[in-house]
Amino acid sequence: MLVLSGLTMGTSYSVKIPNAKIPLPQAKLAENIEHVLHTINMQLSTYIETSDISRFNQSTTTNWFSISVEFYTVIKEALRIKQISNDAFDITIGNLINLWGFGANTQTQHVLDQAMIDAVLSASGAKYIELRASPYAIKKNNPDLMLDLSAIAKGFAVDCISDHLDKLGVKNYIIEIGGEIKTKGRNSENQDWRIGIESPITHQRKIQMMIGLQDIGMATSGDYRNYFTTNSVRYSHIIHPKTGKPVTHELTSVTVLHPSTMTADAMATAILVLGPEKGLALAYQENIAALLIARKGDDFMQTMTPQFKQVILQNP
Repeated sequence: MLVLSGLTMGTSYSVKIPNAKIPLPQAKLAENIEHVLHTINMQLSTYIETSDISRFNQSTTTNWFSISVEFYTVIKEALRIKQISNDAFDITIGNLINLWGFGANTQTQHVLDQAMIDAVLSASGAKYIELRASPYAIKKNNPDLMLDLSAIAKGFAVDCISDHLDKLGVKNYIIEIGGEIKTKGRNSENQDWRIGIESPITHQRKIQMMIGLQDIGMATSGDYRNYFTTNSVRYSHIIHPKTGKPVTHELTSVTVLHPSTMTADAMATAILVLGPEKGLALAYQENIAALLIARKGDDFMQTMTPQFKQVILQNP
């Protein structure tokens, strides 16, 4: 088993290839993967001041801003998911995410008053951005608008590494970046790739169930790791674009399977924002495999679409 790993996007990544059948030296493949990740970071990371998205966010012009085809692809998909989720997924609330203390331009995490939330929300929304395909460009009609792609960029990066391995003719692999996954073919035992779905427990790591995947992407969105507490009230990093506040419903974790890990990444967030009923309805509407885990007192209740049931290996 060839294993390549490192750090990227504020988290870790790994690429595993059973039987190590690759058409180039291991060191060259590792270099190529690092190059793919560096390229994406320089386009989409708000944590790099000189990245394309950071320069766009910092710009006060309302003129067209040239972007790469990769940047365009991510924005286009983000806008599509915003539409089908009834605005539950919104990349234009970067200012709000920062103010709550969950973004790149963050110093402290604190509760926002309603007046500040209303002011920021009124200056957000897809109506303030335009996208152009020829040549690739984006513009903002509100100079203060800030984009945040943290809920879709890691999935896209996984897809980009997958595309690179496919072009090399690699038949079997698993790629993971910060929990977002892409599988191809089979593992070293010639079986589906076995993936553990984590139970949404804050202070420990426990497997909720095991699933078997082949030729598909997976992404999980949860509210149980990144949050802060003020006056005994818990505030999650999952911000509802319509209220401008962290979600308060009982849905705590969503896992989505999709051929595109980018799409799975964004859809998992959209479903989590919507909550258990509306989120499940969106999963059925889009005919996707999804697992929803909700808090019920001190316990958890899981709901899933028929497509997800098909990949379960065991359910402890």
